Order: sequence, then structure tokens, then C-alpha cells
Amino acid sequence: MGYTNYFLCVTISLFLTLSSLHLVAPFPAAASGGGLDYSYYDQTCPRLAMIIRYSVWSAFKNESRIAASLLRLHFHDCLVNGCEGSILLDDTIDFKGEKNAPANRNSARGYEVIDSIKAEVEKACPSTVSCTDILALAAREAVVMTGGPYWPVSLGRRDGLTANQAAVAQELPSPIESLDDITAKFTSKGLDVKDVVVLSGAHTLGFAQCFLIKRRLFNFKNTGKPDPARLQGMCPNKDASNANLAPLDSTTTRFDNSYYTNIVNNAGLLDSDQALLMNPTTGEMVRSYSSNPYQFYSDFAASMVKLSSVGVLTGKNGEIRKKCGSVN
Repeated sequence: MGYTNYFLCVTISLFLTLSSLHLVAPFPAAASGGGLDYSYYDQTCPRLAMIIRYSVWSAFKNESRIAASLLRLHFHDCLVNGCEGSILLDDTIDFKGEKNAPANRNSARGYEVIDSIKAEVEKACPSTVSCTDILALAAREAVVMTGGPYWPVSLGRRDGLTANQAAVAQELPSPIESLDDITAKFTSKGLDVKDVVVLSGAHTLGFAQCFLIKRRLFNFKNTGKPDPARLQGMCPNKDASNANLAPLDSTTTRFDNSYYTNIVNNAGLLDSDQALLMNPTTGEMVRSYSSNPYQFYSDFAASMVKLSSVGVLTGKNGEIRKKCGSVN
């Protein structure tokens, strides 16, 4: 299927999806401020949206898991030193990149999809579109293609000139951290506790590696007993299964609110997921989203707009990389 036919089909489908969800965009129609603008590439790269949408669709058709990977890649980029594409950089003699930080190594994925999109964009609009903007748009398309909400992405981000592997451990929330610590990392980026609950809903897509949940499965709170909230046997209690994948919820390739339903039923996969129910404030939100998917979709879209504006570089700061894995 060519770009034009594909774009027409997706546009119609997207319109019908948004109409059925009654999502009234709670976002400004004009420029978003902070040097970003919804129409930033309208004149310089008018086919950008079509190229990215088609490329993400092709990748998703080849491997449905990639949708979760692209969304997670965007999240891991923005929560560490802001949305400036540092997670895409390879190691150099000057710095160790974020790709090989423990939280990302053998976990964060989808780099080759972003590289492929960048190559196509460079053919159409050389040295014009940042890798960071491509990642932000790809994450949005990944959510929409799995049945999730659409949100407008303001554009004009520039790519950072370095990466900081140590900052990953300091700034990126871990699924084994307390809710208070996770919330503190969010608030340090200008987000809030509602964003913690809403963006955790991204776990409706994808998988987690077994090593992240074994402590909970087989030695719950250091009791030596399994977590009573989980079914036993999800991951065998042996080292060989550490890299095995466990579904984050029952609909790993469909964006929905089953993540919250699972938590209400004491079946959240990660410690950080189930912890949301234990706190009165976040627990109330979890119960609300479990019974009102449309509210979740609307709030998720709003939180993604906030996330994608964290620590952006604009104007003469940073650069437009020619290749996403290296600075110019």
C-alpha cells in the first residue's frame, strides 16, 4: 500500500475513532508556546506526518510489540534531561550514552524504527526535522494505532548534543521504587501525581521482563512467600527465565483501560502498578479510570502533551541531527 492510499485510510479511521470517543481536545488550537508550534513544519516538511504515520504502521504490522516500545522510548527520553533525543545517542569517546544504562539495556527498543523514519524524513526534508520531534510523533501514532487517543503534538524541538548515562538511574522512575519516590521524580519535571497515575496507564501495552517481578512473585515483601495478589508460575523461579516476558496486562497490543481494571482486581504486574491502589489519592483515580475509559483516554492525551514539553530545546539550542544515533 502506498503512502497516499494508506494516509487516506488512516485519516478516515482516525476521524471515526475520535468521533466515537467524543474526545474534545483540551488543548489550544494555536501555537503551544515555549518555542513549539503545531504547524512548525507545515511549510518546510509538509509530508512529515504522513511519512511517520506510514512508517509506524509498517513497523507495527511487522511486530505489534513495537507500539509499546516507541511509547516507552519517548517516555524514557523525556524523563531524563528532558525531551531532547539523548536516549537515541550511541556511546562516544566523550560520553556514555543512555542506551546502555541498566534501566535501558536489553529493555528499551525501537531505535531502528526511529532511525528508519529519520532516513525517510531526510530524503524528503534534509536537515529540517529533529529526531526528538520524530520520536514524539511516533509515540503518538503508536498509541492511536492500538486504539488509544489522539493528541496534537507541538513541534520545533531540537536535538541535544550529549547524553548522560548516570542521569538515567537518578531521574527515571523504577518499578521497584516507592510511590512517593516515583512521584518526586515526576514533580521534578513539572508533572504531578495525576500524571503518575495517567502515564502509568501506558502499561496497558507491552511486556515486562521477569526479573522485575520475581522478587514480588516468590519473596513478597521479604516474607519468602509469593505475592497473594498474583497467580503463581508466571515466571519460573530460576535465573534462566530472567529475560522472559510477562504481559503488563491482558491486552498487550490494544490500548484500553484494562490496566486499571487489573489493579482494582489486585492483579497489577509491577510493584509500582499495584502500589497505586494503596494510596487514597491515586487509588481513587485508579478506580475511576477502571470504570470510565473515556476519561482515561482524555486525561492520557493531556498528560502526554505535558510530558512531551518537558525540558525541550528550541531556537538555537541543540541541533538537527542528520542521524539520530550521533551528533553532527
